[in-house]
Amino acid sequence: MEDYLDPRNAEGMPDLADSAFAMDFLLMVKSGIRNYGFAITETANPELRMALRRQLEAAIDLHSELSELMMKKGWLHPYDVNEQFPIDIKAAETAVQIALLNIYPNDTDRRGMFATPNK
Repeated sequence: MEDYLDPRNAEGMPDLADSAFAMDFLLMVKSGIRNYGFAITETANPELRMALRRQLEAAIDLHSELSELMMKKGWLHPYDVNEQFPIDIKAAETAVQIALLNIYPNDTDRRGMFATPNK
């Protein structure tokens, strides 16, 4: 049985995590774009409306840059569902596997595994 709290068992995790973090960031940017649009329609102050519009434009630019990066890395295929589907299935399977891990075994003592000062 592997100890998932042991850092050596996290090998390869950064590669898997990068695409998940990027997708989460993309979804947050999309949510922000929606919220800026909503806020603009609810604002009567012209200066505030202009500030919100600048933020909206910056968020749209960020969405474009992030989408392009994800497509370049092969993490996102917005124009080809046949390529995107296996990626989404793999992400779902990985999430289920992580949920099934025994992350907290009975012995959670990690003394001696990390470089820590002697006490």
